[in-house]
Amino acid sequence: MTQTGGMAAVAVTFARYFREISGAAWSDSSIAAVVLLALTVINCFGARAGSNVQSALMLTKTAAIAAMVVLGFALGGGQLHALPLLDRPVSFSLLTAIGAAMIPVAFAYGGWQTSTFVAGEMRDPARDLSRGLVAGVAGVIALYLAVNLVCLKVLGTDGLAGTMTPASAVMRAALGERGAWWIAVGIAVSTLGFLSQGMLTAPRVYNAMARDGLFFDRVGQLDPRTGAPVTAIVLQGAASVIIAWTGSYERILNYVVSVDFIAFGMTAFALFGLRRAHRGSGATYRAPGHPWTTALFAAACVAIVASTVAADPANTARGWGIMLTGLPVYWYWSRSRKSRR
Repeated sequence: MTQTGGMAAVAVTFARYFREISGAAWSDSSIAAVVLLALTVINCFGARAGSNVQSALMLTKTAAIAAMVVLGFALGGGQLHALPLLDRPVSFSLLTAIGAAMIPVAFAYGGWQTSTFVAGEMRDPARDLSRGLVAGVAGVIALYLAVNLVCLKVLGTDGLAGTMTPASAVMRAALGERGAWWIAVGIAVSTLGFLSQGMLTAPRVYNAMARDGLFFDRVGQLDPRTGAPVTAIVLQGAASVIIAWTGSYERILNYVVSVDFIAFGMTAFALFGLRRAHRGSGATYRAPGHPWTTALFAAACVAIVASTVAADPANTARGWGIMLTGLPVYWYWSRSRKSRR
């Protein structure tokens, strides 16, 4: 559900930049639905087709973001101001404002968990997956902080708050309308890269669930010609289109972030139990800084979930409702699997 919702939210972001590029009069939801359907079709042709598209989009989006940072700092004007640190006195309202601001930030840094989907195909996942996650997240942090700095330098806090397409605004200040157009193209490509990655990886999870007897048998089948889990891909695409069509970017974020961080927090809390259960077995993975780093991560997850509840309780409740529908479904499929044995 979270991967599906995340794809829907990013598809809406793509739609905003696409409308700026093309001047199309379509709604964000309509454009988002079309691009999701197109990627669904591409990935049905097999993993090679999907991975080739993903590789091209990844290189293009990295170059576009790097160009925005360099040109924004060099030609965008403006000035960074370290003070004031806060826009209001320290109070409960400041705390809730920071919590609300953390919702899109948490979503922006999401996606790292999908790297674990390929752990079963790695030679040494305990070593290589950990190193890949740390290196990847560190690179994203550096890139995103650079983007934030250039946006604050060129636009200032008021200008940043007043635009829905900050990358275009930065490049407009640096290179005029032509620069704004080119970076809009780059950001649109960047969002397509995320969507392509989601469409490539997430259906493999549904496929594995079905092969384990926890989902419809049809979802566990592969196309004999392409080797792709076509039914799972179509299911992923259809669900993403429905969410994109029925919700705005902000609403979708509250669906996704709250449920994502409930799952992340439960995973962190589970680590304490697993450590106790396997103490002395010699098979325990060494998590640096545990239990303190694990506890800090779990506390951050709780705080982010609480922020989504405070910021938008109605849409957060809808997201939880969708999540909880998985419990009876899981119970049903678990019972069905046992009865077949």
